[in-house]
Amino acid sequence: MYAMASLWFESALLPGGWSGGVRLTVQGGHIARIDPGVAPGPGDERHRIALPGLGNLHSHAFQRGLAGLTERRGRDGDSFWTWRELMYRFVERIDPEQLEALAAFVYAEMLEGGFTHVGEFHYLHHDRDGTPYADPAELAGRVAAAAAASGIGLTLLPTLYAHGGFGGAAPGERQKRFLNDPERFARIVEGSRAAVRSLAGASVGVAAHSLRAVTPEELAAAVRLAGSGVIHIHIAEQLREVEECRAWCGLRPIEWLLANAPVDERWCLVHATHAEPAELAGIAARGAVAGLCPITESSLGDGIFPAAEFLAGGGPIGIGSDSNIRLDAAEELRTLEYSQRLALRARNVLASAAGVSTGRSLFEAALRGGARALHPGGTAGAGLALGAACDVVTLTADHPVLIGRREDELLDSWIFAGDRGLIDCVWRAGVKRVSGGRHLERAALEARYARALRALLA
Repeated sequence: MYAMASLWFESALLPGGWSGGVRLTVQGGHIARIDPGVAPGPGDERHRIALPGLGNLHSHAFQRGLAGLTERRGRDGDSFWTWRELMYRFVERIDPEQLEALAAFVYAEMLEGGFTHVGEFHYLHHDRDGTPYADPAELAGRVAAAAAASGIGLTLLPTLYAHGGFGGAAPGERQKRFLNDPERFARIVEGSRAAVRSLAGASVGVAAHSLRAVTPEELAAAVRLAGSGVIHIHIAEQLREVEECRAWCGLRPIEWLLANAPVDERWCLVHATHAEPAELAGIAARGAVAGLCPITESSLGDGIFPAAEFLAGGGPIGIGSDSNIRLDAAEELRTLEYSQRLALRARNVLASAAGVSTGRSLFEAALRGGARALHPGGTAGAGLALGAACDVVTLTADHPVLIGRREDELLDSWIFAGDRGLIDCVWRAGVKRVSGGRHLERAALEARYARALRALLA
């Protein structure tokens, strides 16, 4: 699988910018050599337009099965909280085999959509009646098996979920599959590390579901388990969450976290939608990543993260697919920019400077932030760089959307005028996983997904 290979691209986006005639020599799944400005050789696999694969920093793979099934208005209106009840009903039925089948196909779709590495925020831990499995990491192992089947890179984020509300409130009956104390959670983290050991480039971080779901002491215990790994947490996604946090402690969620937790470059604050200016400055000063999931945040009516202000203050962002309604890196980036345009009534809001491509600005911000949030040690090796994993996405150069485009115009046209249909091939760690826009194992993975979903929805 990891024999020496060479890929040649007419045009490739390297860390220093666009370059023509680029040969990547791949060994052991990593980029061993980069030769720009060269003609293709007889042993090269040739393609036109190459981009680095993006990291998807926030996924709940099983929620893909709900896509399209929550779009009916309730008698008293709908919100995140009513959607959550529907999600709970769905999750009550999933068995280990079905979870693996759902995740494997979702990860294949992610690869087809331009994502080459995923952070799986994994809080579904126990059997359907809430009883822990004999192996506490049974379902974490299923996630790892799904990543292996699809070939996607994995950062597994076992998630501590202990309570139903701020201040250690009792959980609800429908949360029973998620619940752990710190001791049992430690065994899940240990089992997760064993589960990913055979996966190339995989790692294990930890997550706290939210400040609603852990006490301060439990959050501290989870952070200690991370070691040198990354740490993720849902925070300030909903206004009701902000209000309940203030009722509990007198502070807003992000305000409390910055004052009471060792937030630094290892942390990813997922959503952070309702952040005040001082909180944005605090996140940026600590180097934590704001993990934005624009399609899901739009779907759930969360609100609009102040991305322009955060980026202007030097804050890092990454993107995730969260509930996996759609699996399309370009659409996530487009939705992020368009949300800012609607909020500020302006265009090209997230371009990094005057005259700079908005698509390039968005893409590179997501590339850097995704690498920091998913890989211990941060952004070293992000992109098509020497020593980095060979994670490559090629675009179909003769697609009508790309006619006459070059360099940054390619990114702008893919993000703002195209979609995942422009993606041709995808390599993860030097292994081609997608060709002609389809995952090479799509038929088998889709059939398994279909069997699982039909059983769940019967």
